[in-house]
Amino acid sequence: MATSGKPIKCKAAVAWEPHKSMSIEEIEVAPPKDHEVLIKMVASGICRTDDHILEGLIANTKFPVIVGHEGAGIVESVGRGVTTVKPGDKVIPMPMPMCGECRCCKHPYANICAKNEFGKFTGLMDDNTSRFSCKGKLVHHFAGTSTFSDYTVVNEIYVAKIDDAAPLEKVCLIGCGFSTGYGSATNAAKVHPGSTCVVFGLGGIGLSAVIGCQVAGAARIIAVDINKDKFAKARVLGATECISPQDFNKPIHEVIVEMTDGGADYSFECVGTTDLTVSALKSSHYAFGTTVVIGVAPAGAHLSFDPMLLLTGRTLKGALLGGLRKDCGPKLVADYMAKKFNLDELVTHTLPLEKINEGVELLRSGKCIRCVVTF
Repeated sequence: MATSGKPIKCKAAVAWEPHKSMSIEEIEVAPPKDHEVLIKMVASGICRTDDHILEGLIANTKFPVIVGHEGAGIVESVGRGVTTVKPGDKVIPMPMPMCGECRCCKHPYANICAKNEFGKFTGLMDDNTSRFSCKGKLVHHFAGTSTFSDYTVVNEIYVAKIDDAAPLEKVCLIGCGFSTGYGSATNAAKVHPGSTCVVFGLGGIGLSAVIGCQVAGAARIIAVDINKDKFAKARVLGATECISPQDFNKPIHEVIVEMTDGGADYSFECVGTTDLTVSALKSSHYAFGTTVVIGVAPAGAHLSFDPMLLLTGRTLKGALLGGLRKDCGPKLVADYMAKKFNLDELVTHTLPLEKINEGVELLRSGKCIRCVVTF
């Protein structure tokens, strides 16, 4: 395209430091280098992990930074050596890359490529430089994607080409939130037909887990949240029962154990607190229950529980992106287009980039499921 090989000046939401709102700035985006892709963003969801970065809850994050990792857009140009996408392709930059060469990529069940940025947060491309600058200063990347920008540059190993007919303002959620919740049920836990599931936390990820449990054929899906305003949406998406811990004078895991004849087959922690992880574990059946930790806990958090909870037969596991690989993106988009699941219900607000901080406040207040920013 006309921009090929040239720097681009555009708008982006820049987080200059933690505990402060992002500011809309004019930035310069350098052209993609070898094996890199320049993407014109069309839409991006605001995820709780983005908020964790803004609140300084995730260690090693470098500021200033452009966050966002749940986006979809159109390829503007590509660097030398790129073979999987071309200008004009609709794509999702997935935060779980696939280099195809490391031990993890070659393992049949792993999904965390050795080149992934999660937990490292270098904020730089492979050559230890950034493609973003603002006011003469380097601006860091986030999670290999940085979708809160009109244009972003990502390594080809992060890019998934999708159906040209897909509505980007909906399927952008497949970049993280939906895949994380849905995949945790269908892939990480492998929910079986007729089972009983409990989902703790009914944000975008929790409701996506509800969808996954429903698609997998669970007979009972118990949705748990202190915000009862989310119960109606949970029922629409497949929850059979909705309960609030505030309505009981005993620990919520004891309530669930009584409701489910000893505990659920599967439980999902979708908030990111260690106390809730232990509650989810205790809510699963002692002999065969599986608990999947999905929420990202703050830096420095630690789990503490009696090992007997595991010795008797429970399984506790974690999953980034639901244990799914980058190549799940095109398949999930195809399943959405085939109406295998209802993704549209998760998008409750749509705002332009200039109002992104309003979207963050909606997320923090629990007044939205997913706010999608459009460019």
